[in-house]
Amino acid sequence: MHLQWWSTLPFVAMLACIAILPLVPATQHWWEKRTSQLAIALALGVPVAVWMWIAGGWQTVFATAVEYAQFITLLLALFVVSGGIFLKGDIEATARNNTLFLAVGGVLASFIGTTGASMLLIRPLLATNRERRYRTHTVLFAIFIVANCGGLLTPLGDPPLFLGFLRGVPFTWTFNLLPQWLFVNAMLLAGYYALDSYYHASEPASAVAADRSEIVPLGLRGATNLVWFAVIIAAVAFAPSINAEAIESGHATAADWVPWREIIMLAAAAASYFLGDRRARFEDNQFEWGPITEVAVLFIGIFLTMIPALHYLDEIAPGLPMNEVTFFAFTGSLSSVLDNAPTYATFFEVASRVGGPGGPVVAGVPEVFLVSISLGAVLCGAITYIGNGPNFMVKSVAESDGVEMPSFGGYVLRSFIHLVPILVAMVLLFITGALWAKALGACLALALLANNARLVRGARRLALVDS
Repeated sequence: MHLQWWSTLPFVAMLACIAILPLVPATQHWWEKRTSQLAIALALGVPVAVWMWIAGGWQTVFATAVEYAQFITLLLALFVVSGGIFLKGDIEATARNNTLFLAVGGVLASFIGTTGASMLLIRPLLATNRERRYRTHTVLFAIFIVANCGGLLTPLGDPPLFLGFLRGVPFTWTFNLLPQWLFVNAMLLAGYYALDSYYHASEPASAVAADRSEIVPLGLRGATNLVWFAVIIAAVAFAPSINAEAIESGHATAADWVPWREIIMLAAAAASYFLGDRRARFEDNQFEWGPITEVAVLFIGIFLTMIPALHYLDEIAPGLPMNEVTFFAFTGSLSSVLDNAPTYATFFEVASRVGGPGGPVVAGVPEVFLVSISLGAVLCGAITYIGNGPNFMVKSVAESDGVEMPSFGGYVLRSFIHLVPILVAMVLLFITGALWAKALGACLALALLANNARLVRGARRLALVDS
């Protein structure tokens, strides 16, 4: 089936609704209702699914439905289990303490998943900063680091890497991305420390005094849920799921239809919800279904309208000038507006058909291309709210705590200020081969660090004036 460019218009319309409707006074309150979001998602997604079913066969729609079910089941399980764990306490919300919070989250993200780490840490991070006036930037960097960039080191960290693992990429291969992981996250943490230092120095004296007076030592409540975390991680790593390829080819056995992985994850979530510490869940975390419901509803529309967009991309991609840099650029830019997991899968298949420059091959893909695709899918999922599932969840939790989060466009602007320059420096230093490009990347990194130093000096001057 050959698709034209206009087949992507429903997906563009879905993105436009997410970006614009919350900003228009006439539709703002209407869009906040889940029923309204579901109506838009179904109105745009169902006709596309029916059309693709008739024109291209049921297999395409079936594969998308399976991917959506796997995607939302993992997010749901991690959301429920993390909602039963409460990191109690309220430490002083200094730039150092907040940066340590985010650093720990960035490490955890690779081992319990970006969703698990985000849901585990966002509430205590919000509680620590509750007395402060300036909190939005902290949530934004939590999305950058904990919900995205921190999950680069293992297939458990982010769904795109898990898809690579399912396609034959060795489990430990992602540890080869350690230099890029260290560079991006260290630069983000340095940028956050400088920015938070400046905002902390700009806080009203009353807010700082209140923050210092309300100190409670850190402690963990609902620790039994760590067992259910371990069960979910083991299920992701070892349990089989529905074998969509076997079903589509007509060679499926009864076992190929059984989603063992999802059954185990849902069982762990149910055990956590019904048997876990109810005080930790409902009193401390004030657990509610709103964040995961919003993700589930919006991504129905995104996944369905994305079907022709991905097929069109698959058709035109072989004709594009593909190399290490363009694989990162195309995968990254599309992962920021498409869900990063299916985008990764599309370019993984494209790379397997494109002749490589020589060198090692991993799971049928030239390794230099696989590095670019992995980096683009994971890191660039942070550029918009819809690039990765946890982004919306963190946003919803923060808004429910009273944090005024930027609009879709406002968030993109912030990511281009704080995140994209770091990614550009990373590409120049680690992906490009030209010496001049590496020198330019080093200069850009130094310029970013110099700006951080400027902010820290400004914070110190403000502190001296206040004293």
